[in-house]
Amino acid sequence: METTNQSATIANDALRALLFEVSVTPKPGLVDPASQGPHPDMTVFTFIDSALSLRTYFEQCAAAGTTFDDANLPALFAQLRPIGIAAERAMFQATNGVNTHKGAVFSLGILVAASAYSERLGLDLETTIKGMLKGLTTNDFAHVGDKPEADLTAGERLYLRYGITGIRGEAEQGYPTVFAHALPALRQSSGTANQRLLDTLMAIVANSVDTNLVKRSGGDSHVVAWAHEQANAYLAAGGSKTPTGWEKLLELNRVFDDRNLSLGGSADLLILTIFLGLREGVLTNDSFNF
Repeated sequence: METTNQSATIANDALRALLFEVSVTPKPGLVDPASQGPHPDMTVFTFIDSALSLRTYFEQCAAAGTTFDDANLPALFAQLRPIGIAAERAMFQATNGVNTHKGAVFSLGILVAASAYSERLGLDLETTIKGMLKGLTTNDFAHVGDKPEADLTAGERLYLRYGITGIRGEAEQGYPTVFAHALPALRQSSGTANQRLLDTLMAIVANSVDTNLVKRSGGDSHVVAWAHEQANAYLAAGGSKTPTGWEKLLELNRVFDDRNLSLGGSADLLILTIFLGLREGVLTNDSFNF
């Protein structure tokens, strides 16, 4: 019974992470309760419907991690791929074909299963994730160069053009942006729930390569350095709790809208960070000041 309850709590925290992320506002280049940003095909309600459609998936991921009893961790990841495909179909059905959480289906599903497995056995989470995803980029990009141009995904094009491995590379390395930058930023944050998560988001932007951003810029890899500069300027100004930092955030909102730029990859990493914060107890009802 205790294992069943733990599995249910982990799945519930995953769902909460999706809902927390979309509730944060204002988020440059992203949908929030106040704005659709550069995403005219989706609203905060689209994200809520999407999140709810994934409850069963997270329950399945947690169950997989809870019952897995093998040292061959890539086999655990292999269990997630078919249920992840089914989860994507459920998401698209709930959103009328809009891609709201495809990245989160991949990454959050991994963290849910890895957390259930690691917590049950008292193992290090990062080590578990790396074990699950060993060889991921080599396997997934092995024959990309042989594919016709028309069949390439946006991520595959970025890999061939710039060597950017995107979320696959981030995952295979154990999500270093999350564990080395975002989670420490969340732990050290203060203020309201909204302020804490805004500042954590910008810590992610300052320390990651967001492939959504590169794609929306027309494949201009220089946009990453620009985003790092803007996020660091926001953080240096004191973040969301200072008038200067807040004005910088509003300015970035305007710029991202004008340039049709998205930070979808950063939003996915924020979701992972929120999930880990919930599991750690860094984010609790008592820790939020409103």
